[in-house]
Amino acid sequence: MLTIYNTLTRQKEEFKPLHPGVVNMYVCGPTVYNYIHIGNARSAIAFDTVRRYLEFKGYRVNYVSNFTDVDDKMIKEAHAEGITVPQLADKFIKAFMADTTAVNIEPATKHPRATENIPEIIAFIQKLIDNGYAYESAGDVYYRARKFSHYGQLSGQSLDDLEVGASEHVSADEIGKKEDPMDFALWKTAKPGEINWDSPWGKGRPGWHIECSVMSTKYLGDTIDIHAGGQDLEFPHHENEIAQSEAATGQPFVRYWMHNGFVTIGKDNEKMSKSLHNFVTVHDIIKTVDPQVLRFFMATTQYRRPIQYSAANLTDAKNNLAHIQTAYDNLTYRQRDAQAGSDEAVSDQLTGFTDRFTTAMDDDINVQNGIAVVYELVKAANTYAQQQVVRAAALQAYKDKLAQLVSIFGIKLVAHNDEIDDDQIKSLIEERNQARKNKDFARSDQIRDDLKKQGIILEDTPQGTRYKKE
Repeated sequence: MLTIYNTLTRQKEEFKPLHPGVVNMYVCGPTVYNYIHIGNARSAIAFDTVRRYLEFKGYRVNYVSNFTDVDDKMIKEAHAEGITVPQLADKFIKAFMADTTAVNIEPATKHPRATENIPEIIAFIQKLIDNGYAYESAGDVYYRARKFSHYGQLSGQSLDDLEVGASEHVSADEIGKKEDPMDFALWKTAKPGEINWDSPWGKGRPGWHIECSVMSTKYLGDTIDIHAGGQDLEFPHHENEIAQSEAATGQPFVRYWMHNGFVTIGKDNEKMSKSLHNFVTVHDIIKTVDPQVLRFFMATTQYRRPIQYSAANLTDAKNNLAHIQTAYDNLTYRQRDAQAGSDEAVSDQLTGFTDRFTTAMDDDINVQNGIAVVYELVKAANTYAQQQVVRAAALQAYKDKLAQLVSIFGIKLVAHNDEIDDDQIKSLIEERNQARKNKDFARSDQIRDDLKKQGIILEDTPQGTRYKKE
């Protein structure tokens, strides 16, 4: 039984989608004014892993993740670069897709952009006005937060506490426009020279929160199964989404709210963010770090836990991933001399591993316990590969199971081609084998070292010397 920790209720709940066999899932995407940092990538990787596990469980997942392609930051950055806001958006959406493809994040079923949905946003805002939840003021439109009786439930904050915080961040201009400091913008009147659209309230653009309410309900329905994003979005973004959506539709907005933990950096475990100027972009890190290693590093920590970014932790991830890949290569190597047939004991063993993996992951997508089962599978596969007699079907079954389980973490296992075409290298390997038989270990070691300098790694196994390219 799959359970998910629901931020709204603050407890694990049995997962039951609204429509059997189908999961409608919305994940807040980036504001595309810069390259994504690995804090942003953490959310994308965490919920791509959730999506993959749901698909492993047999669900069809409709996965929508938006692009915020107009807001204050984008207007400011476009002006600084001397380009239009749409040009800036196109530039960084392209970069986002390249970076997420590198770390093997599956494309969303739909990647809607805020600017593609302006008519729907205007209609949604008008409905809120008609329902008495919003009002126009000097070209802006605001939502009456206090009118929504459950406001603050998701973030676990009282309206009085929220009002104190809101009052500290409301400008003098906004104070004059708002009925209440808690009210938030649905539509902003355009300043001179800013990108804008015509609306019943004058030229302007959407507020940040309204776009996700509009696009999630447009593409997934009034009630969706899972809405996900970073912990920093609980308030105000997701709180405001609930208020907007339920006031407009009269239906429960989300069945399960999922929020991922932060990426931290430094000895003080400081949250990584653009505002603190302590971030590392995926665009830069994958120039020096294997994208598969970065993916493995981030996908093997349970989504609600924080991740500490450090060179040491990346090295650990690299070594652990190499351990899995080596087991896969060991199985591939033994296929050269395998006997025909299957092994019933192996089939039973793999069924047991699958059951244990599923039990681990069913507990709120506990990837840390899940990957621990994979490591046990690796150990069993290596033990089998060292047997004197191995069966072809059993080797393939181990390979298939390893590939299947690690694919949920976004990892692709590929059989390495260890064949070496250079006759001189093959001759050296044969000479080394003979030197070992003659107990001439000095010569044997010298050949091993010489080949290593050429990128050829030798491994002595019970079935003979194995060699591969480094």
